[in-house]
Amino acid sequence: MLAAIVRSSLIRLVPVGMVMLALQRTVFAEIEVSGVIVQVVLALAAAAGAAGGSERGAMAGFTLGVMFDLVEGTPIGSTAIAFTLAGVVAGLLALIAADPQWWLSAIFVGLGAAVGEAMLPVVRIFIGEEDPWPPQMVKVVAIVTVAATVLSPLLVPLGRWCLRIRGPEWKAPADLPSV
Repeated sequence: MLAAIVRSSLIRLVPVGMVMLALQRTVFAEIEVSGVIVQVVLALAAAAGAAGGSERGAMAGFTLGVMFDLVEGTPIGSTAIAFTLAGVVAGLLALIAADPQWWLSAIFVGLGAAVGEAMLPVVRIFIGEEDPWPPQMVKVVAIVTVAATVLSPLLVPLGRWCLRIRGPEWKAPADLPSV
């Protein structure tokens, strides 16, 4: 059992998630775009889904969401549900192309982050928070989506590394016979 844990992607995902949470709470908490804090941990969950598919994206999103809940003090699993959905949506969108270009992966990450951010108030309703809807929810989702899309060229390779996914190997074309 210990060998399975060592070989799993959690060995890489948890330390990277801890660093991303530290960046989220320190650096990115100070950087506000039009009054909205950029959600890097949510973007990493969506990037892991875009890199590894819906199952791996769900695992990464749930792990990062539980870590986020432990740091923020929210009920455990509440943010994990939204982050899991972000990873699943980005992973399902990545099924469109076998090996998507960087810009297509960026779109998938942005859409996954948009779904994850839009689901946070829905989850907050279920846990009984008063007034879970931010006054400018459309602006919040739009800014988080654009930020995740911009950060995706950095986060998709990081998510691929965390999930131990090797990129496709380039093979030289076969020598063509001369005509």
